[in-house]
Amino acid sequence: MTNDLLIVGPAWVGDMVMAQSLFIRLRERYPDAAIDVLAPGWSLPIIGRMPEIRAGIELPFAHGEFNFGGRRRLGLSLRDRGYAQAIVLPNSWKSAVVPFFADIPRRTGYAREFRYGLLNDLRPLNKALLKTTPQRFVALADDGPARVAPTVPAPRFRADAERAAQLRVDLALGDGPGIALMPGAEYGPAKQWPAAYYAQLAAELGRQGIRSWIIGSKKEQPLGAEIVAASNGAAINLCGRTSLVDVIDLVSVARAVVCNDSGPMHIAAAAGAKVVAIYGSSTPDHTPPMTEHTVIHYRRLACSPCFERNCPLKPPAEPMACLTGIHPDAVLSSLTRLADL
Repeated sequence: MTNDLLIVGPAWVGDMVMAQSLFIRLRERYPDAAIDVLAPGWSLPIIGRMPEIRAGIELPFAHGEFNFGGRRRLGLSLRDRGYAQAIVLPNSWKSAVVPFFADIPRRTGYAREFRYGLLNDLRPLNKALLKTTPQRFVALADDGPARVAPTVPAPRFRADAERAAQLRVDLALGDGPGIALMPGAEYGPAKQWPAAYYAQLAAELGRQGIRSWIIGSKKEQPLGAEIVAASNGAAINLCGRTSLVDVIDLVSVARAVVCNDSGPMHIAAAAGAKVVAIYGSSTPDHTPPMTEHTVIHYRRLACSPCFERNCPLKPPAEPMACLTGIHPDAVLSSLTRLADL
């Protein structure tokens, strides 16, 4: 019998980055065990930058897809790997199906969605004790329910300096200093600092001789183009032109990163970048950037955090005040101090 572990990973970029804190803790506890991660295909390149992981195994189902038969077949295909324990990070019932059919003796996770039987090492989730997502992940590395909040090691990716240098050539970024701007947020507009503010910041950085690299997904290309136009060309639009591992390598050589609370924010922190993080509908109390090299802008209004995708306030209240009240000059001041501009 081995001590090898199968982790069922989360479906969101930021959560997958924060899950590395658990992997680090498991590697400390089981130095000779192999750790594999069952996760969506998009996340496998990120997992490949985590030195604690032996292999990423693709979970070939769309987000939210049940497909009980497919999950059963995948579980059966993993039986001969002889895992000693599975740790299931998502809270859904379907996420526990594969470890059950893989016949893994110990199947650990939080007591959510009536998973009795599928999981046999169920833990109560003490939200008052385990306030942050990384704490909740890391607590699952220990035996039994958490009695104290665990120490959380910071995620750290392997960055590739040679690849970063080649990316600067391929993307025509030049040799000068760059600030990475990440204006998107997959969750929704209530987490996005205004595009006009990003443009004002980029324009001021341009006047200082610093070019802004706008990084995002393909669907954020129009957002990037809007910022480029409003900044009078002080930024370059890289949205849709970089993979997630490209982002790891690019931000590792940027002077700093300015971003919303998003998956790319966690990638930047794990890549060792200096991060100015802007929070709107969410809160750094739950999902902070895990680096000492950060400045967080969060207004902590009476309505914060609402965790809504779209701001629920209507006039005469001030919609999006949690974000519009964070002005570009304040962010620039933080960036100047953090990155010694």
